[in-house]
Amino acid sequence: MQRTTDGWGSGLLGVVIFSGSLPATRVAVGGFTPLFLTSARAVIAALLGAALLVVLRQARPERGDLVPLAVVALGVVIGFPLLTALALQHITSARSIVFIGLLPLATAIFGVVRGGERPKPAFWLFSVGGAALVVGFALANNGRASLAGDLLMVAAILVCGLGYAEGARLARQLGGWQVISWALVLALPLMAALALATLPDGWSGIGSPAWLGLAYVSVFSMLVGFVFWYRGLAIGGIAGVGQLQLLQPFFGLALAGLLLGEPVAWTMIAVTGLVVLCVAGARRFA
Repeated sequence: MQRTTDGWGSGLLGVVIFSGSLPATRVAVGGFTPLFLTSARAVIAALLGAALLVVLRQARPERGDLVPLAVVALGVVIGFPLLTALALQHITSARSIVFIGLLPLATAIFGVVRGGERPKPAFWLFSVGGAALVVGFALANNGRASLAGDLLMVAAILVCGLGYAEGARLARQLGGWQVISWALVLALPLMAALALATLPDGWSGIGSPAWLGLAYVSVFSMLVGFVFWYRGLAIGGIAGVGQLQLLQPFFGLALAGLLLGEPVAWTMIAVTGLVVLCVAGARRFA
């Protein structure tokens, strides 16, 4: 019982940390280009992760683990940060957080594809219902004006769901925080080269909020959040603790309104709530 409680507490802390990612990214892209932000956050997190691996004397992953680690790196180290950074040039962080309500569903779908599970028919009803809600919301709220941002967020959710599913599989043998650390190290050469190629022309015009946003997504979103998240999944159970992701849109909407002063319409809150209900139902029948 104590281990289960610790797992849920650790998972909840991870979700709270992840909830600040999109508002922090929204602030950071005000001073950095999406490519530099994506690469710089990965480089900083990779150096910290590598230090942890060395200090704690972790064994190297087997050769057969390299391809799954590359999938994790492409999904959560490169794909999701880059696509969300690009999306936030077109839409507000509050709007983008609505799409995060689909992340547990995307993770579950890739878990079905990769794990060969056979969910009940009700699962697909909730799945289609949640997707329809998000599409309907996008079309009803100036969908044309933010179509690029909406499509980028959908792509971000898909690659992140794949990265989570692969990471969950690897965590059973490598350990939770080790998975994200090795994925970061694997992506380090590419991300370091990209960071050098996209360095800002000047540093004086970059304000403190952008630097704080970069620091948050580098240290907390890219590494610390995963330490708590994968620890929660490992000791509390993937199926149970994974449902805590459903709280992320609410935490994120609150942060966007509180810290950035972005308007959060009641319709956005209502749609987020309905999406969360659909995802919860889908997970129940998975």
